[in-house]
Amino acid sequence: MQSKPLVDHRIYTIAPRKMAEFLTVFNELALPVLRQTLGEPLGMYTSKVGALNQFVHLWAYDSLADYEQRSLQRDQHPDFPRYLAASGHLIVAQENRLLDQVLLATPQEK
Repeated sequence: MQSKPLVDHRIYTIAPRKMAEFLTVFNELALPVLRQTLGEPLGMYTSKVGALNQFVHLWAYDSLADYEQRSLQRDQHPDFPRYLAASGHLIVAQENRLLDQVLLATPQEK
């Protein structure tokens, strides 16, 4: 199970027929900044069934304070505004959830 107890679950809804453009902008402008400030993502996905045109990415944190500190670093990074300007017209909606890890007993522990 994930060793960091807090996960930032982000869902971006991308304008129809703009996913390829968004992924290029994200890869070239956002990802270098995010890796530098947030670390490596847990994963990145696009939707195939259900709500379409969605890009999901997951980031793990040690605590709420860790999340806040690294988010501030991202927001203050000098290259981040370039990504925001280049992607604004491509993103229709954004959802953000902070998920707490739940530890459940394994069958051996019962």
